[in-house]
Amino acid sequence: MFTVVMTGGIASGKTSASDLFASHGVPILDTDLAARAVVEPGQPALDEIKLTFGNDVITASGELDRAALREVIFEQPEKRRDLEAILHPKIRAHINERKNQLDAAYCIIVVPLYLESGRGYEADRILVIDVPTDLQRERLAKRDHTSPEQIEQILKSQTTREERLSAADDVIDNTASPESLAARVAELHQQYLSQAG
Repeated sequence: MFTVVMTGGIASGKTSASDLFASHGVPILDTDLAARAVVEPGQPALDEIKLTFGNDVITASGELDRAALREVIFEQPEKRRDLEAILHPKIRAHINERKNQLDAAYCIIVVPLYLESGRGYEADRILVIDVPTDLQRERLAKRDHTSPEQIEQILKSQTTREERLSAADDVIDNTASPESLAARVAELHQQYLSQAG
């Protein structure tokens, strides 16, 4: 199946863009949602996380304590690799399984950290949702009430805007109005339909 990988820095508007593609009937496979699914209680990933990070990252009800895990990785950045080694293969398998069940001209896989660690996904096109870094900072502070230090840490852990743009086959500039975002998505939808041919 013709596959578009959508990526972009944090707070660039990937959800808004993917929702618009979905409104055109395009199946959206979101690796963030897959990441939640693979750590549900009873899933092997949760057991592996517990073994690697200890009981402090598991809630009393046996679920993943995301805030505690984030804290561990914030304080010990080298632990991120351990987490990725557990999660990424399982997320990829989950996405590929869902993709194999689809019946559509094309699908979009949303991979926020595609350039950093998600290159295991087959892509016919790479679509980058782009906004200036200052706007990312502004949106993050508003959206998640993230501290300036945490924002800088997040931005530092992601590839640069320039690197993302140089890897892109297609770009959506998400600094303008919701109407122009919708128009650009509609245009790309037609392009992808004809490319999927």
